[in-house]
Amino acid sequence: MQEPTFLILAALAAQPRHGYGIVQAVAVLSADEVKLKPGTLYGALDRLAEQGLIEVDHEEAVEGRLRRYYRLTADGAVALAAEIARLDRRASAAREELRHRPAFGRSILGGVAGRTILGGVAGRTILGGVA
Repeated sequence: MQEPTFLILAALAAQPRHGYGIVQAVAVLSADEVKLKPGTLYGALDRLAEQGLIEVDHEEAVEGRLRRYYRLTADGAVALAAEIARLDRRASAAREELRHRPAFGRSILGGVAGRTILGGVAGRTILGGVA
C-alpha cells in the first residue's frame, strides 16, 4: 500500500471527512511530511471507492458548493489494520537489525552520548522516549 493511501485510510478511521479535512488529517498524521494535492487526493478517493475501501457518507452544500464526506468501510478498516500490522512487522525487523549494529561510542538504541535515535531520554529522540 502506498503511503498516501495508508494515510487517507487512517484519516478516515475515526470519522467521516470531506476532502480538505482529509488533507488536514493527513498532514497531522504525517507530521507535515505528506501534503496531498487535490488531484492526488481525488484520484485516490475515486480508486479507494472503486475498491470498496471507502464510500460517500453524505454531502452538504457550503457557500454554494457541494462538500462530499467520505467514510471508511468495513473492508477499508480491515485493509488499514492489515497494513498497520505489516508496517509494525517491518519496523520491528529493522529495529532488531539496528540493535546488532556497533554503536561506535554513541548509543543508537539506548540513552547516552547526547543523541538518541530510538527510545531513551538523552538529547534528541526520533522514535520513542522524550523529544
